[in-house]
Amino acid sequence: MPAMASRGRGRRTINEINMVPFIDVMLVLLIIFMVTAPLITPSTIDLPSIGKANKQPDRVIQIIVGKDETLQIKTPDRTAPTTLRDVANAVRQAESSAVASTADGAPGASGSAVVISADRSVKYETVVKVMDTLQRAGVQRVGLSVQLAP
Repeated sequence: MPAMASRGRGRRTINEINMVPFIDVMLVLLIIFMVTAPLITPSTIDLPSIGKANKQPDRVIQIIVGKDETLQIKTPDRTAPTTLRDVANAVRQAESSAVASTADGAPGASGSAVVISADRSVKYETVVKVMDTLQRAGVQRVGLSVQLAP
């Protein structure tokens, strides 16, 4: 029920909002924020660092994704163009040629790793498709090439 004020002859309602409780609440909130703001430390994100692996792979097969999303498979012996469908077979052939090229058939060539190197302008989706294709084909060690900023 609105407050009633009596002035002289009749009663009339007061149409004003009482601002005092609103101001009190705002001042309390202001004090709370002023006290707690210095206590809040800015959050930092801890990104993983690039370290060296315990054992380097014996042989690295590199898949290069070009600006126009063309694929090339690069081994220490040669570089050959390939397609997304044939990338798994090309990796298997490169691994088998690595096994054949080892002199005594030691298990060293089985430690070959596949590294995907992509241009900066390539869509992330393309790199993920290549990685997915390799993992579905059973390639165990798939990694991404990282260039450190100078």
